[in-house]
Amino acid sequence: MSTIAFHTLGCKVNSYETEAIWQLFKQAGYEKVEFEQKADVYLINTCTVTNTGDKKSRQVIRRAIRKNPDAVIVVTGCYAQTSPAEVAAIPGVDVVVGTQGRDQLVGYVEQFRRERQPIQAVGNIMKQREFEELDVPAFADRTRASLKIQEGCNNFCTFCIIPWAKGLSRSRKPENVLTQARQLVEAGYKEIVLTGIHTGGYGDDFEDYKLADLLWDLDQVEGLNRIRISSIEASQIDERVIEVLNASDKMCRHLHIPLQAGDDAVLKRMRRKYTVAEYKDTILRLHEAMPHVAITTDVIVGFPGETDEQFEAGYRFIEELNMYQLHVFPYSKRTGTPAARMDDQIPDEIKHERVQRLIELSNRLTFNYAEKFVGEVLEVIPERPYKEDPQSGLYMGYSDNYLQVVFPATEDLIGKVCRVRLDQAGVEYNHGTFVRVVDDVPRPATAS
Repeated sequence: MSTIAFHTLGCKVNSYETEAIWQLFKQAGYEKVEFEQKADVYLINTCTVTNTGDKKSRQVIRRAIRKNPDAVIVVTGCYAQTSPAEVAAIPGVDVVVGTQGRDQLVGYVEQFRRERQPIQAVGNIMKQREFEELDVPAFADRTRASLKIQEGCNNFCTFCIIPWAKGLSRSRKPENVLTQARQLVEAGYKEIVLTGIHTGGYGDDFEDYKLADLLWDLDQVEGLNRIRISSIEASQIDERVIEVLNASDKMCRHLHIPLQAGDDAVLKRMRRKYTVAEYKDTILRLHEAMPHVAITTDVIVGFPGETDEQFEAGYRFIEELNMYQLHVFPYSKRTGTPAARMDDQIPDEIKHERVQRLIELSNRLTFNYAEKFVGEVLEVIPERPYKEDPQSGLYMGYSDNYLQVVFPATEDLIGKVCRVRLDQAGVEYNHGTFVRVVDDVPRPATAS
Protein backbone atom coordinates (compact mmCIF):
# COMPACT_ATOMS: atom_id res chain seq x y z
CA MET A 1 0.00 0.00 0.00
CA SER A 2 1.34 3.44 -0.96
CA THR A 3 1.69 6.11 1.73
CA ILE A 4 0.91 9.82 1.42
CA ALA A 5 1.71 12.76 3.71
CA PHE A 6 0.05 16.20 3.61
CA HIS A 7 1.10 19.68 4.65
CA THR A 8 -1.33 22.61 4.49
CA LEU A 9 -0.34 26.27 4.58
CA GLY A 10 -2.72 29.20 4.88
CA CYS A 11 -6.43 29.49 5.56
CA LYS A 12 -9.26 27.25 6.76
CA VAL A 13 -10.49 26.82 3.18
CA ASN A 14 -7.11 25.25 2.32
CA SER A 15 -7.45 22.89 5.31
CA TYR A 16 -10.90 21.88 4.07
CA GLU A 17 -9.54 21.22 0.59
CA THR A 18 -6.62 19.13 1.89
CA GLU A 19 -9.15 17.02 3.78
CA ALA A 20 -11.16 16.60 0.55
CA ILE A 21 -8.02 15.64 -1.45
CA TRP A 22 -7.17 13.05 1.23
CA GLN A 23 -10.63 11.48 0.71
CA LEU A 24 -9.71 10.94 -2.98
CA PHE A 25 -6.40 9.24 -2.12
CA LYS A 26 -8.05 7.20 0.64
CA GLN A 27 -10.60 5.85 -1.88
CA ALA A 28 -7.67 4.95 -4.16
CA GLY A 29 -6.18 2.78 -1.38
CA TYR A 30 -3.51 5.12 0.01
CA GLU A 31 -2.51 5.19 3.66
CA LYS A 32 -1.91 8.56 5.36
CA VAL A 33 1.23 9.14 7.40
CA GLU A 34 2.59 12.18 9.26
CA PHE A 35 4.48 14.73 7.18
CA GLU A 36 7.62 14.19 9.25
CA GLN A 37 7.66 10.50 8.31
CA LYS A 38 8.98 8.90 5.12
CA ALA A 39 6.18 8.70 2.55
CA ASP A 40 5.80 7.61 -1.09
CA VAL A 41 3.89 10.81 -1.95
CA TYR A 42 4.09 14.25 -0.33
CA LEU A 43 1.32 16.72 -1.12
CA ILE A 44 1.83 20.36 -0.17
CA ASN A 45 -1.22 22.66 -0.31
CA THR A 46 0.34 26.11 -0.59
CA CYS A 47 -0.58 29.68 0.36
CA THR A 48 0.28 32.91 -1.44
CA VAL A 49 -1.66 35.53 0.54
CA THR A 50 1.63 37.23 1.56
CA ASN A 51 5.19 37.11 0.23
CA THR A 52 5.99 35.14 3.40
CA GLY A 53 3.36 32.56 2.35
CA ASP A 54 5.33 31.93 -0.86
CA LYS A 55 8.58 31.60 1.07
CA LYS A 56 7.12 29.20 3.65
CA SER A 57 5.59 27.13 0.84
CA ARG A 58 9.02 26.77 -0.82
CA GLN A 59 10.62 25.77 2.50
CA VAL A 60 8.03 23.04 3.08
CA ILE A 61 8.42 21.72 -0.49
CA ARG A 62 12.20 21.43 -0.02
CA ARG A 63 11.72 19.73 3.34
CA ALA A 64 9.57 17.03 1.71
CA ILE A 65 12.17 16.49 -1.05
CA ARG A 66 14.89 16.02 1.59
CA LYS A 67 12.74 13.53 3.53
CA ASN A 68 12.50 11.14 0.60
CA PRO A 69 14.20 12.14 -2.69
CA ASP A 70 12.44 9.20 -4.40
CA ALA A 71 8.94 10.29 -3.35
CA VAL A 72 6.42 11.89 -5.72
CA ILE A 73 6.26 15.57 -4.73
CA VAL A 74 2.89 17.18 -5.50
CA VAL A 75 2.33 20.92 -5.09
CA THR A 76 -1.16 22.41 -5.25
CA GLY A 77 -3.04 25.47 -3.93
CA CYS A 78 -2.64 29.21 -4.29
CA TYR A 79 1.13 29.61 -4.73
CA ALA A 80 1.07 26.83 -7.35
CA GLN A 81 -1.75 28.71 -9.12
CA THR A 82 -0.12 32.16 -9.19
CA SER A 83 3.51 31.04 -9.79
CA PRO A 84 3.40 27.63 -11.52
CA ALA A 85 6.72 28.06 -13.35
CA GLU A 86 8.49 29.10 -10.14
CA VAL A 87 7.13 26.01 -8.34
CA ALA A 88 7.90 23.63 -11.22
CA ALA A 89 11.49 24.97 -11.33
CA ILE A 90 12.21 23.71 -7.78
CA PRO A 91 14.35 20.59 -8.35
CA GLY A 92 12.41 17.54 -7.17
CA VAL A 93 8.86 18.86 -7.74
CA ASP A 94 6.97 16.34 -9.89
CA VAL A 95 3.31 17.40 -10.14
CA VAL A 96 1.98 20.99 -10.04
CA VAL A 97 -1.79 21.62 -9.88
CA GLY A 98 -3.35 25.00 -8.98
CA THR A 99 -6.71 25.68 -7.35
CA GLN A 100 -8.80 23.82 -9.95
CA GLY A 101 -8.70 20.26 -11.28
CA ARG A 102 -7.70 18.78 -7.95
CA ASP A 103 -10.12 15.91 -8.49
CA GLN A 104 -7.53 14.65 -11.03
CA LEU A 105 -4.66 14.50 -8.51
CA VAL A 106 -4.69 10.72 -7.96
CA GLY A 107 -4.51 10.20 -11.74
CA TYR A 108 -1.60 12.64 -12.09
CA VAL A 109 0.36 10.85 -9.35
CA GLU A 110 -0.23 7.45 -11.01
CA GLN A 111 0.74 8.93 -14.40
CA PHE A 112 3.98 10.34 -12.98
CA ARG A 113 4.83 6.99 -11.40
CA ARG A 114 4.43 5.28 -14.79
CA GLU A 115 6.10 7.87 -17.01
CA ARG A 116 8.47 9.71 -14.62
CA GLN A 117 7.77 12.93 -16.55
CA PRO A 118 6.92 16.16 -14.61
CA ILE A 119 3.27 17.23 -14.87
CA GLN A 120 2.26 20.90 -14.86
CA ALA A 121 -1.54 21.09 -14.90
CA VAL A 122 -2.25 24.72 -13.91
CA GLY A 123 -4.99 26.33 -16.01
CA ASN A 124 -6.25 29.92 -16.26
CA ILE A 125 -8.28 30.25 -13.06
CA MET A 126 -9.95 33.47 -14.26
CA LYS A 127 -11.83 31.44 -16.89
CA GLN A 128 -13.32 29.04 -14.35
CA ARG A 129 -17.07 29.46 -13.91
CA GLU A 130 -17.95 26.14 -12.22
CA PHE A 131 -17.60 25.32 -8.52
CA GLU A 132 -15.22 22.37 -8.03
CA GLU A 133 -17.08 19.63 -6.16
CA LEU A 134 -14.85 18.28 -3.38
CA ASP A 135 -16.65 16.55 -0.51
CA VAL A 136 -15.52 16.02 3.06
CA PRO A 137 -17.82 13.46 4.73
CA ALA A 138 -16.11 13.59 8.16
CA PHE A 139 -13.47 15.61 9.96
CA ALA A 140 -10.71 14.38 12.27
CA ASP A 141 -11.50 15.03 15.97
CA ARG A 142 -13.98 17.80 15.26
CA THR A 143 -17.51 18.37 16.42
CA ARG A 144 -18.08 21.21 13.98
CA ALA A 145 -18.18 20.31 10.29
CA SER A 146 -17.07 22.77 7.63
CA LEU A 147 -19.11 22.88 4.46
CA LYS A 148 -17.63 24.79 1.54
CA ILE A 149 -20.36 26.58 -0.42
CA GLN A 150 -18.40 29.07 -2.52
CA GLU A 151 -15.02 29.67 -4.18
CA GLY A 152 -13.21 32.76 -5.48
CA CYS A 153 -13.81 36.50 -5.09
CA ASN A 154 -14.86 39.41 -7.33
CA ASN A 155 -13.71 42.20 -5.01
CA PHE A 156 -10.10 42.93 -6.06
CA CYS A 157 -9.19 44.81 -2.87
CA THR A 158 -5.90 46.62 -3.45
CA PHE A 159 -4.01 44.63 -0.78
CA CYS A 160 -5.16 41.17 -1.90
CA ILE A 161 -3.89 38.60 -4.42
CA ILE A 162 -6.69 36.09 -3.77
CA PRO A 163 -8.82 36.64 -6.94
CA TRP A 164 -5.70 35.79 -8.98
CA ALA A 165 -5.14 32.65 -6.90
CA LYS A 166 -8.73 31.44 -6.49
CA GLY A 167 -10.48 33.00 -9.48
CA LEU A 168 -13.83 34.79 -9.63
CA SER A 169 -16.75 33.94 -7.34
CA ARG A 170 -18.40 30.58 -8.05
CA SER A 171 -21.22 29.14 -5.94
CA ARG A 172 -21.91 25.50 -5.19
CA LYS A 173 -25.27 24.21 -6.45
CA PRO A 174 -27.86 24.40 -3.63
CA GLU A 175 -28.88 20.74 -4.02
CA ASN A 176 -25.25 19.66 -3.55
CA VAL A 177 -24.85 21.85 -0.45
CA LEU A 178 -28.02 20.39 1.08
CA THR A 179 -27.08 16.78 0.24
CA GLN A 180 -23.70 17.28 1.92
CA ALA A 181 -25.34 18.98 4.93
CA ARG A 182 -27.67 15.99 5.43
CA GLN A 183 -24.72 13.59 5.17
CA LEU A 184 -22.85 15.54 7.86
CA VAL A 185 -25.89 15.50 10.15
CA GLU A 186 -26.22 11.73 9.56
CA ALA A 187 -22.54 11.38 10.57
CA GLY A 188 -23.54 12.98 13.89
CA TYR A 189 -22.44 16.61 13.45
CA LYS A 190 -24.57 19.15 15.28
CA GLU A 191 -22.98 22.29 13.86
CA ILE A 192 -22.11 23.19 10.27
CA VAL A 193 -19.81 26.11 9.43
CA LEU A 194 -20.48 27.50 5.97
CA THR A 195 -17.17 28.39 4.45
CA GLY A 196 -15.73 29.89 1.27
CA ILE A 197 -13.36 32.59 0.07
CA HIS A 198 -16.14 35.18 -0.08
CA THR A 199 -18.98 33.27 1.59
CA GLY A 200 -21.45 36.17 1.55
CA GLY A 201 -21.13 36.29 -2.25
CA TYR A 202 -22.94 32.95 -2.46
CA GLY A 203 -25.51 33.04 -5.26
CA ASP A 204 -24.10 36.14 -7.02
CA ASP A 205 -23.63 33.90 -10.06
CA PHE A 206 -27.16 32.41 -9.84
CA GLU A 207 -30.32 33.93 -11.27
CA ASP A 208 -32.67 33.87 -8.29
CA TYR A 209 -31.07 31.96 -5.42
CA LYS A 210 -28.97 33.85 -2.89
CA LEU A 211 -27.36 33.22 0.50
CA ALA A 212 -30.64 33.94 2.35
CA ASP A 213 -32.39 31.20 0.31
CA LEU A 214 -29.66 28.71 1.18
CA LEU A 215 -29.90 29.61 4.89
CA TRP A 216 -33.67 29.03 4.86
CA ASP A 217 -33.20 25.65 3.16
CA LEU A 218 -30.49 24.63 5.66
CA ASP A 219 -32.81 25.70 8.47
CA GLN A 220 -35.14 22.89 7.31
CA VAL A 221 -32.43 20.18 7.61
CA GLU A 222 -33.63 17.84 10.33
CA GLY A 223 -31.20 17.09 13.16
CA LEU A 224 -29.01 20.13 12.47
CA ASN A 225 -28.70 22.34 15.57
CA ARG A 226 -26.41 25.14 14.47
CA ILE A 227 -25.55 26.97 11.27
CA ARG A 228 -22.56 29.29 11.47
CA ILE A 229 -21.33 31.55 8.65
CA SER A 230 -17.52 31.63 8.60
CA SER A 231 -17.31 35.19 7.26
CA ILE A 232 -19.58 37.70 5.52
CA GLU A 233 -19.02 41.20 4.14
CA ALA A 234 -21.06 44.06 5.63
CA SER A 235 -22.19 45.01 2.11
CA GLN A 236 -23.76 41.54 1.67
CA ILE A 237 -25.90 41.57 4.80
CA ASP A 238 -29.19 42.62 3.26
CA GLU A 239 -32.72 42.64 4.71
CA ARG A 240 -33.32 39.03 3.65
CA VAL A 241 -30.19 37.76 5.43
CA ILE A 242 -31.15 39.74 8.55
CA GLU A 243 -34.64 38.21 8.38
CA VAL A 244 -33.21 34.65 8.50
CA LEU A 245 -30.83 35.55 11.34
CA ASN A 246 -33.79 36.94 13.25
CA ALA A 247 -36.25 34.11 12.58
CA SER A 248 -34.15 30.93 12.51
CA ASP A 249 -33.33 29.19 15.81
CA LYS A 250 -30.41 27.46 14.11
CA MET A 251 -28.41 30.53 13.07
CA CYS A 252 -25.55 31.11 15.52
CA ARG A 253 -25.43 34.44 17.35
CA HIS A 254 -21.96 35.01 15.93
CA LEU A 255 -20.87 36.69 12.71
CA HIS A 256 -17.43 37.47 11.38
CA ILE A 257 -17.68 40.73 9.42
CA PRO A 258 -14.32 42.06 8.15
CA LEU A 259 -13.87 45.80 8.72
CA GLN A 260 -10.17 46.14 7.67
CA ALA A 261 -10.08 49.88 8.51
CA GLY A 262 -12.25 52.28 10.50
CA ASP A 263 -11.65 55.30 8.26
CA ASP A 264 -13.31 56.14 4.93
CA ALA A 265 -10.16 57.41 3.18
CA VAL A 266 -8.29 54.19 4.04
CA LEU A 267 -11.26 52.03 3.02
CA LYS A 268 -11.35 53.81 -0.33
CA ARG A 269 -7.64 53.18 -0.94
CA MET A 270 -8.22 49.54 -0.01
CA ARG A 271 -11.10 49.48 -2.55
CA ARG A 272 -13.56 48.16 0.04
CA LYS A 273 -17.23 48.37 -0.90
CA TYR A 274 -18.65 50.27 2.12
CA THR A 275 -18.16 53.38 4.22
CA VAL A 276 -17.71 53.52 7.99
CA ALA A 277 -21.31 54.79 8.32
CA GLU A 278 -22.70 51.91 6.23
CA TYR A 279 -20.72 49.37 8.25
CA LYS A 280 -22.02 50.85 11.52
CA ASP A 281 -25.59 50.81 10.25
CA THR A 282 -25.28 47.10 9.39
CA ILE A 283 -23.89 46.26 12.84
CA LEU A 284 -26.70 48.17 14.60
CA ARG A 285 -29.36 46.41 12.51
CA LEU A 286 -27.80 43.04 13.37
CA HIS A 287 -27.90 43.83 17.09
CA GLU A 288 -31.57 44.64 16.69
CA ALA A 289 -32.33 41.39 14.85
CA MET A 290 -30.09 39.23 17.07
CA PRO A 291 -29.68 40.75 20.54
CA HIS A 292 -26.24 40.01 22.09
CA VAL A 293 -24.81 38.84 18.74
CA ALA A 294 -21.02 38.35 18.95
CA ILE A 295 -19.33 40.18 16.10
CA THR A 296 -15.72 39.36 15.28
CA THR A 297 -13.78 41.25 12.65
CA ASP A 298 -10.49 41.60 10.76
CA VAL A 299 -8.45 44.80 10.92
CA ILE A 300 -5.37 45.64 8.85
CA VAL A 301 -3.14 48.23 10.51
CA GLY A 302 -0.48 50.34 8.85
CA PHE A 303 -2.03 50.24 5.36
CA PRO A 304 -0.01 52.57 3.07
CA GLY A 305 -0.76 56.19 3.95
CA GLU A 306 -2.67 55.44 7.18
CA THR A 307 -2.05 58.49 9.39
CA ASP A 308 -2.08 58.53 13.20
CA GLU A 309 -5.40 60.40 13.04
CA GLN A 310 -6.94 57.76 10.75
CA PHE A 311 -5.74 54.94 13.03
CA GLU A 312 -7.15 56.73 16.11
CA ALA A 313 -10.49 57.26 14.34
CA GLY A 314 -10.62 53.52 13.57
CA TYR A 315 -9.70 52.64 17.16
CA ARG A 316 -12.54 54.77 18.54
CA PHE A 317 -14.97 53.40 15.94
CA ILE A 318 -14.26 49.76 16.94
CA GLU A 319 -14.48 50.64 20.63
CA GLU A 320 -17.83 52.35 20.13
CA LEU A 321 -19.29 49.39 18.20
CA ASN A 322 -18.60 46.96 21.07
CA MET A 323 -17.13 44.24 18.89
CA TYR A 324 -16.49 40.85 20.49
CA GLN A 325 -13.04 40.08 19.09
CA LEU A 326 -10.54 41.50 16.60
CA HIS A 327 -8.18 39.59 14.33
CA VAL A 328 -5.41 42.15 13.85
CA PHE A 329 -2.89 42.02 10.98
CA PRO A 330 -0.04 44.42 10.25
CA TYR A 331 -0.23 45.38 6.57
CA SER A 332 2.10 43.12 4.60
CA LYS A 333 3.27 44.03 1.08
CA ARG A 334 2.09 41.46 -1.45
CA THR A 335 4.00 41.67 -4.75
CA GLY A 336 1.57 42.02 -7.67
CA THR A 337 -1.07 44.01 -5.75
CA PRO A 338 -1.73 47.76 -6.23
CA ALA A 339 -1.12 48.48 -2.51
CA ALA A 340 2.45 47.14 -2.74
CA ARG A 341 3.22 49.93 -5.24
CA MET A 342 1.61 52.71 -3.17
CA ASP A 343 3.71 55.50 -1.68
CA ASP A 344 3.70 56.21 2.06
CA GLN A 345 4.46 52.67 3.25
CA ILE A 346 4.29 52.69 7.07
CA PRO A 347 7.43 51.77 9.09
CA ASP A 348 7.29 48.38 10.86
CA GLU A 349 7.72 49.83 14.36
CA ILE A 350 4.62 52.03 13.92
CA LYS A 351 2.64 49.02 12.62
CA HIS A 352 3.79 46.95 15.60
CA GLU A 353 2.74 49.63 18.10
CA ARG A 354 -0.72 49.91 16.46
CA VAL A 355 -1.15 46.13 16.43
CA GLN A 356 -0.39 45.96 20.17
CA ARG A 357 -2.93 48.68 20.95
CA LEU A 358 -5.66 46.90 19.00
CA ILE A 359 -4.85 43.53 20.60
CA GLU A 360 -5.25 45.15 24.03
CA LEU A 361 -8.55 46.69 22.91
CA SER A 362 -9.69 43.29 21.58
CA ASN A 363 -8.95 41.61 24.92
CA ARG A 364 -10.92 44.27 26.76
CA LEU A 365 -13.90 43.99 24.37
CA THR A 366 -13.86 40.17 24.59
CA PHE A 367 -13.94 40.23 28.39
CA ASN A 368 -16.70 42.88 28.50
CA TYR A 369 -18.84 40.84 26.10
CA ALA A 370 -18.33 37.55 27.99
CA GLU A 371 -19.07 39.18 31.34
CA LYS A 372 -22.65 39.94 30.24
CA PHE A 373 -23.39 36.20 30.22
CA VAL A 374 -22.15 35.31 33.72
CA GLY A 375 -24.96 33.48 35.51
CA GLU A 376 -26.71 32.57 32.23
CA VAL A 377 -27.15 29.03 30.93
CA LEU A 378 -25.73 28.63 27.43
CA GLU A 379 -25.77 25.75 24.95
CA VAL A 380 -22.22 24.45 24.48
CA ILE A 381 -20.95 21.58 22.33
CA PRO A 382 -17.83 20.11 24.02
CA GLU A 383 -15.02 19.54 21.50
CA ARG A 384 -11.95 18.31 23.39
CA PRO A 385 -10.25 18.10 26.81
CA TYR A 386 -9.06 21.48 28.13
CA LYS A 387 -5.55 21.63 26.68
CA GLU A 388 -4.13 23.91 29.42
CA ASP A 389 -4.73 21.09 31.93
CA PRO A 390 -5.62 17.78 30.22
CA GLN A 391 -5.81 15.84 33.52
CA SER A 392 -8.33 18.21 35.12
CA GLY A 393 -11.51 16.51 33.86
CA LEU A 394 -12.41 19.81 32.15
CA TYR A 395 -13.60 19.99 28.54
CA MET A 396 -13.75 22.92 26.13
CA GLY A 397 -16.52 23.79 23.72
CA TYR A 398 -18.10 26.77 21.98
CA SER A 399 -21.42 28.37 22.78
CA ASP A 400 -23.53 29.45 19.82
CA ASN A 401 -22.25 33.03 20.36
CA TYR A 402 -18.64 31.83 20.10
CA LEU A 403 -17.62 31.95 23.76
CA GLN A 404 -14.99 29.31 24.54
CA VAL A 405 -16.37 27.63 27.66
CA VAL A 406 -14.45 25.22 29.89
CA PHE A 407 -16.43 23.02 32.29
CA PRO A 408 -16.25 19.63 34.07
CA ALA A 409 -17.46 16.90 31.70
CA THR A 410 -16.74 13.39 30.46
CA GLU A 411 -15.52 12.16 27.07
CA ASP A 412 -18.93 10.73 26.14
CA LEU A 413 -20.32 14.31 26.09
CA ILE A 414 -18.07 15.35 23.16
CA GLY A 415 -20.23 16.39 20.23
CA LYS A 416 -23.46 16.61 22.27
CA VAL A 417 -25.37 19.81 22.93
CA CYS A 418 -24.98 20.59 26.64
CA ARG A 419 -26.53 23.28 28.80
CA VAL A 420 -23.78 24.99 30.79
CA ARG A 421 -24.04 27.81 33.32
CA LEU A 422 -21.35 30.47 32.83
CA ASP A 423 -19.68 31.19 36.19
CA GLN A 424 -16.57 33.17 35.33
CA ALA A 425 -15.71 35.33 32.30
CA GLY A 426 -12.22 35.41 30.77
CA VAL A 427 -10.42 36.72 27.71
CA GLU A 428 -9.60 33.35 26.16
CA TYR A 429 -11.57 30.85 28.23
CA ASN A 430 -14.75 31.20 30.29
CA HIS A 431 -15.46 28.74 33.10
CA GLY A 432 -18.83 27.13 33.67
CA THR A 433 -20.82 24.34 35.32
CA PHE A 434 -22.50 21.50 33.42
CA VAL A 435 -26.30 21.52 33.84
CA ARG A 436 -27.62 18.82 31.50
CA VAL A 437 -27.50 17.32 28.01
CA VAL A 438 -30.02 18.77 25.58
CA ASP A 439 -30.23 15.63 23.44
CA ASP A 440 -28.57 12.27 23.19
CA VAL A 441 -27.45 11.54 19.64
CA PRO A 442 -24.29 9.55 18.75
CA ARG A 443 -21.12 11.64 18.27
CA PRO A 444 -19.67 11.96 14.75
CA ALA A 445 -17.41 9.30 13.33
CA THR A 446 -13.91 10.79 13.18
CA ALA A 447 -11.94 10.74 9.96
CA SER A 448 -8.47 9.30 10.12
